[in-house]
Amino acid sequence: MKIILSFLIISIFLGFWGIFIEPYILTVKKISINDEQLKGLKLVFASDLHYKKYENFRLKRDVKKINEQNADIIILGGDFVNGHAKGHSLQIEKIAKEFGNLKSKYGTFAVLGNHDIWQDAQLAYDSLSQNNITVLKNSSKKVNNIYIAGLEDLQTQTPDIQKTLKNTKSPIILISHSPDVIYEVSENVNLTLSGHLHGGQINLPFYGAVIVPSKYGTQFAYGLYNVKNKKLFVSRGIGTSILPIRFLCPPEIVVIEFI
Repeated sequence: MKIILSFLIISIFLGFWGIFIEPYILTVKKISINDEQLKGLKLVFASDLHYKKYENFRLKRDVKKINEQNADIIILGGDFVNGHAKGHSLQIEKIAKEFGNLKSKYGTFAVLGNHDIWQDAQLAYDSLSQNNITVLKNSSKKVNNIYIAGLEDLQTQTPDIQKTLKNTKSPIILISHSPDVIYEVSENVNLTLSGHLHGGQINLPFYGAVIVPSKYGTQFAYGLYNVKNKKLFVSRGIGTSILPIRFLCPPEIVVIEFI
């Protein structure tokens, strides 16, 4: 009887943690990458924000936390909105306006994710662009001596790596909402930044990520990878999708310093 009671108490606690506590924690993940071409650069990467219609408080917190990192470049990996329909999400106009308060040396760059496309791709593009966020759609932008390139979403659009990297040269930072494009990425790209997989969102001890929406399974679920001499970082993201749960997979913004 005591064993059953203990199990129930632990289960209730873990459920409460996964639904009401961990999804609202925001961690700052710091990594260093050796790269002579980008040495001295500091960027902040945030992805998979999924702001629900009551989460204006989280939006303001995230912008404040990103600004506290004093980035040279801020990169946003898509999925600003939540769900397939607008009624489940904070309005993209409000999200974009708040993200217009982001501050960095060279600006903020973004791609759209599958949820942004499902709801209203043009509205997302226009709203972000009107708030000083450069949205890249199979295109690139030169900043100082660095090219920031961004692909269209793999699931809902047509990413074109050749078009995206046309007239660019190293150093290049590539943004792709999904990491599944990595095998097609050119070797002259210094770093590819992705999200979409949420780190699995739910991780179990001794098992890892439970569900990862990638054709490569859990291969690129989370972290820094070297794929045939190409660097890829996949973020756990900040929000939740489908299930409002995170377990052993806390939300994060990522600070990358090149050394």
